[in-house]
Parts: sequence; C-alpha cells; structure tokens
Amino acid sequence: MASAVAAVGFVLWSALALVVTHAQSPAQSGARYVGSAQCQSCHKDTYAGWSKTRMANVVVDPKTHPDAIIPDLSKPDPLVTFRKDDIAFVYGGKWKQRYFTKVGDDYFPLGAQWDTTHKVWRRYFVADGTDWWVPHYPADNLKRPTGPTCDGCHSVNYDVKTKAVTEWNVGCEKCHGPGGLHVAQPNRSNIINPARVSAVQANDTCIQCHSQGQPLQNPIEGRYYDWPVGFDVGKSLSDFWKLDPPELGATTFLHFGDGTAHKNRMQGNDFVTSRMYLRGIRCSDCHDAHGSDNDTLLRRPAKDICARCHWPGGQNGPLAPTLERHTHHKADSPGSECVACHMPKIEQTIGDVNVRSHTFRFIPPSATDRLKIPNPCTTCHTTQSTAWAEAALKTWPEFSPWRVR
Repeated sequence: MASAVAAVGFVLWSALALVVTHAQSPAQSGARYVGSAQCQSCHKDTYAGWSKTRMANVVVDPKTHPDAIIPDLSKPDPLVTFRKDDIAFVYGGKWKQRYFTKVGDDYFPLGAQWDTTHKVWRRYFVADGTDWWVPHYPADNLKRPTGPTCDGCHSVNYDVKTKAVTEWNVGCEKCHGPGGLHVAQPNRSNIINPARVSAVQANDTCIQCHSQGQPLQNPIEGRYYDWPVGFDVGKSLSDFWKLDPPELGATTFLHFGDGTAHKNRMQGNDFVTSRMYLRGIRCSDCHDAHGSDNDTLLRRPAKDICARCHWPGGQNGPLAPTLERHTHHKADSPGSECVACHMPKIEQTIGDVNVRSHTFRFIPPSATDRLKIPNPCTTCHTTQSTAWAEAALKTWPEFSPWRVR
C-alpha cells in the first residue's frame, strides 16, 4: 500500500510540473520600485490594513521600535550570548522571534531564538543534514549571511550585487510588482493585480516565499541562494525556482513519506499537490494579505471559510446530508471544523509548535503506521491508538474502505 501512496504522490507532483502556462502580465518595462509608502495616498484603507499585518512587520529595527524585542534580555540565559545593542533586526514574533546582527553590509543570525509559545530560549543554528545549502557555508552563524538564505523573502527588491533593498518586509510591490509607472500615471495596465492574472501566476506570488526549494542556477554572484533570485511577480516562477521534491516513502528533513511537508513555510509545496490547486483555487481565495482580524489573515474564521464552497449535499461536497453526518462530531465542536481533518497541525515551526498542512488530503491512521506521518484522528485523540481510529472509521457507512487502509 505504501507503494500505492507513493505512486499517487508522484503522479500529482509530476502533473504539476507540466503546469507552466501563465497569463500575460501588465507591461512593466521600465518600471522601478518606489516603496509601499507611495501607495498610501491612493489606497488608504488597503494600506492601513496591510500596515498592521505580520507581512508588513516581520522585520523590525529595535532601535526605532524598542518594544519589538519580546523576551527580557536582562535575564541571563546560557544560550543568549548577545546584547540588545548587537541586534540590528528582530524577525517574527507569533511563533518564534529571531535576531540578526549587522557586520559590514551583511546581516547574520544570532545564536538564540525565542519560543513565543513556551516563553523559553532555544538554540538557533542550522545543523548538518538539514537544509540543502548548509554544506556551502561554514558551521558558524557569523559566516552565514542572511542575504542569500533569508533576505530575498523578507524584503522588496533585494539586489544580490549591492545587498540593498527598496524596503524591508513584504511590501506592496512584492505582490504587485514595481510601481513607478503606476505612481506616475495610475491605471490598471501598468501594475500587476494577482486577482486579474491566471491562478498559477497568482499563486506564484505567494509560493515564491511560502515554499522550500532552490534557484535553477546556483551559485549566484559567488553565493548559494535559498530564494528565487530574479523573480518578480508577472514572471513565471518555474523559470527561476524548483520546489524541493519529497522522497516518497521516506521521512526527510522537509517531508513526510507521503509527500506532505514536514516544516513550516512549505505551504506552497503542499498546495501545488492538492486538488484545490489543480482546480484553480488561489491562496487569496482564503487569505487576505491586506489584513484581516482572523488568524493567519483568513478572510473568514477557519470554522466558516470552507463552507463557502463545501456544504453538505453541495456539488463540491461533502455528500452527507448534514455536517454531523460527515464528521461524526457535534456540529459546533472542533472535530467538525474542516481544518481539523483536512488541514491538521503537523508541520513544525519551532519545538513542538506546528502549523497546518495545505494538501487538504485526509491522512488515514494506517499512514501513521506505514509512513510515520501524523493522522488527524490520533493527533486530536492523543490517548487513542491508530488501531482504535481505524476501527472507528470502519463504522462510518459513507467512509471508503479503501481509504481506511
């Protein structure tokens, strides 16, 4: 059966390699990057919403925002060998917070990161046998600049030659392309709107950073880069970037044995293997990068968002007459939320803190026994066994017996 799972995963992955056709983008010849502040005067509400998101605030200078550092650095810890004055940039804060120092015109990661959930320090060092780029850099954080490994996704228009950026964080032009022409003469023809291009091209806007992969050509300017150098929205991401493939049947640093991602920041790797992607669903159908009061910038709360397209008896299913008949949990319980079974939290971000998968495939308990991938049944019912979960599924009259095994 494991070979069947691997075969299905390989077919999905191979089929997606053929999806390379993109709609024509608005003309961008001669456009230059100008920074998000230039967008504010015409797009006040959109700018105001975006400016409050983590997209706009993932990289922060503590010298101008001293409250950005979450932990109390005055409390000694053996992992913390740096001072506040050493920190040039603070990165993140929801799940973890990392710290970068500046030496010359490069930034470098400091050796400790803050686990926001557990409020503890953890070592920050990329070990051997993990990321593909590790053998190309010395085993010393201060010899591993963030320009090649991080900064292209945490900024707009990072220049690999000058190491300069138009702005830090995921600014407007990261998703809409250089805005110089549009600022000078605002019209739809000289700016990219991901809502008006093909689904593949629109999703590339997000996948460029929400994925693990490698540039098609490396090294670049003498360095090995871990982000799609040269890609701008409107171009074909597959011309610059290849996704890290799974080793089907084996659990690796990045993937479980069925091809599902193992780590955070791999939503794109997951999504392109999904039926949702093949049907033209876009990241923006569920998430609003311009801001939302819902977790992970969802357009609606997680318990409601799937029901826009998937309702009991509807064309897109589930085929059961009621939600309870489909989930076998009470309608208002966490077990009846679509994401509980179709997007389990099994992808590591730090320590035991996980984020949701984005394949949307249900993982049967038998896959846990064969491939060591967590399944949503025993991930939730932690005191039960896979045998218990499998037996329970067999009592559901509408559940396919072929999916139990």
